Amino acid sequence: MDKLMDSPWFLRITALLLAMLLFLSAKSGDESLNAANSGNMTDIIRDIPVEVYYDDDNLVVTGVPETVDMTIEGPTSFVQTAKQLKDFTVFVDLRNLNMGEHEVMVQVENLYEKVESKLDPAYIEVNIEEKVTRELRVDPEFNERLLAENFVVTSMKSSPERVQITGAKSVIESISYVKATVGGDQGLNETFTQEASVKVLDKDLSKLNVTIEPAEVEVTVEIEEYSREIPISLQQSGTIKDGVVINELTPKTKTVRVFGNKAVIDSLDTLPLDVDVSTLEKSGTIKVKIPVPKGVSRISKEEIEVAADVTPAPVDEEIIEDDSALIESRNFEDVNIVVRGLTESDSYSFLEPENGQLLVTVKGLNTYLDTLEEKDFQLYVDASDALAGENQLDVQVEGLEDGTWTVSSPIITVNVERT
Repeated sequence: MDKLMDSPWFLRITALLLAMLLFLSAKSGDESLNAANSGNMTDIIRDIPVEVYYDDDNLVVTGVPETVDMTIEGPTSFVQTAKQLKDFTVFVDLRNLNMGEHEVMVQVENLYEKVESKLDPAYIEVNIEEKVTRELRVDPEFNERLLAENFVVTSMKSSPERVQITGAKSVIESISYVKATVGGDQGLNETFTQEASVKVLDKDLSKLNVTIEPAEVEVTVEIEEYSREIPISLQQSGTIKDGVVINELTPKTKTVRVFGNKAVIDSLDTLPLDVDVSTLEKSGTIKVKIPVPKGVSRISKEEIEVAADVTPAPVDEEIIEDDSALIESRNFEDVNIVVRGLTESDSYSFLEPENGQLLVTVKGLNTYLDTLEEKDFQLYVDASDALAGENQLDVQVEGLEDGTWTVSSPIITVNVERT
């Protein structure tokens, strides 16, 4: 045995066998590695964006999903690279289709040739419609439960008031509401402005998929203390002087706006106003302060003018010592009527009398009448509260401080045109 192991041929044969064993082991490992590298695998790529090719200047497409899932199969290295880089495109091409409903195939481009793909969904139903733009008014919205007690919303407006809405023709035709909603903290008691997103809704209040320009508007909410217009009612107070007759008291302002507690204001049918008649001796205009009732915070006017039609006490002729003190009357014909209370842009015309002139009769001491001229007094009507169209206005006289007067027509008709 020792001789055999010492033989050079034994050593050569043993070395050859070991070399062949190492070669076969290395070859087997390479083949296993190549088999692993060249084998196929399957994987799923989820939520791949879908491109849509169509005439987006004139058409609107609905029915295309935002993303799809794709199953890919192929050599492991290619599948792994495709999933990592995602350098392919998933798309639907609608450029050669007419308007209407179509079933189209979802396609893939720029995917490796050795990789097979399967899309989910592979086919989709799309609707191609004409693109339409319409300008519509925005309706602001506000929850009035946020208001402080006794405060109300008097107006709401958006800036701009109208927006451009673009979408499919059928969607545009289904629009029922264009809203911009604003809010705030509890207890709001003053006007505010807030930006709000514009929402386009159908009759079921479902939001519609459209493009809005601008997408946001500024909404101004006018908030004021609760108020109502209340008519004035006059009542006499004080003792009338002997011989003086109060024919009529007429408020030149018929109504005033009263602010404050809602329950108190709603209980007011009229606003009573006391007129002290103890100082009245002749016709004219007097100013009367308006008292503020309990529960009312303020009134739109602190005082109003009241026209008093008064017949003065007759002169005791027994005490007249001079003819110059006798009471007489004098007529002034065709006196022009002045219309007050209109703006520069307003216009008017007389309907009755058409010439806008009246006869004025003045009664007083002859010494006063002898020096009285038409330029010393003025006939006028107050049209500040007049509405557009025909108005019947009370005739007033200004400047006859030492006499009483009557006119041929105490009420005239004026046509007012407001701009």
